[in-house]
Amino acid sequence: MSAFSGKRGLVTGAGSGIGRAAAIEFARQGASVAVLDVDEDAAAETAAMIGKDGGEALAAAVDIADEESVRAAVDRTVAGYGGLDFAVNNAGMSSRGLLDQMPLDGFERVVHVNLAGTFLCLKHELPALDRGGAIVNVASNGGLAAIRNAPAYVAAKHGVVGLTKVAAVDYAARGIRVNAVCPGPTRTPGFEKWAANTEFPSSPAPPCQ
Repeated sequence: MSAFSGKRGLVTGAGSGIGRAAAIEFARQGASVAVLDVDEDAAAETAAMIGKDGGEALAAAVDIADEESVRAAVDRTVAGYGGLDFAVNNAGMSSRGLLDQMPLDGFERVVHVNLAGTFLCLKHELPALDRGGAIVNVASNGGLAAIRNAPAYVAAKHGVVGLTKVAAVDYAARGIRVNAVCPGPTRTPGFEKWAANTEFPSSPAPPCQ
C-alpha cells in the first residue's frame, strides 16, 4: 500500500515548480490531490499529468490573496473528496529591490500574498481537517536569514515561519501537525527566468519561488 493511499489533500501553487512536483508525488503515493493555482490552465495541466500517470486529481483556480477564492477552493476539495487530510501551502510571489526604493504598495502586495495568503489558507484548511492531519507551509531560506535586495519577501517569509509555529501550538491538541519547510534556490521556471537575466556570482541569491 502506498504511503498516502486513501488520503485527500490540496497543494496551492501547483501549476508549476515546487507545487507541481509535490502534487505529482503525492498522487504517485496514492493520494487524491486538488491542484490549485492562480493560473487555472496550469493547474489543469498538472492534473492532466497526474491523471495520465493513473493518479486522482482535480484542478481549480485559487487566488490566495482573496478570502472568497480560498474558501471556494477548499470547499471544492472537501466536496470532491469528502474531506481533507493534508494541505501544502506553496503559492507565493517574489520581489526584488532595495528597501528605500520600494513603494509601499509594492511592499504590501508581497506581504499580503505571501503572509496573509498563507493565513487565509490555514484559516480555511484547519476546520476542514476534522479527523486530524497535516499542513506544510512552504516558506523559504528567506524565512530564516536575509536575502539581499528582497526586503518584502524576507519579511513575509519570516512571518510565515512565525505563523506556522503559532498554528502548530494551537492545533496540536486536535491532532493537526503544522510545519514549514524553508527551501533555498530551487530549479523551477521562476528560478530559470531569474538566472537567464542574472550575472553570476555577484548578483544576490534568488528566492526559492
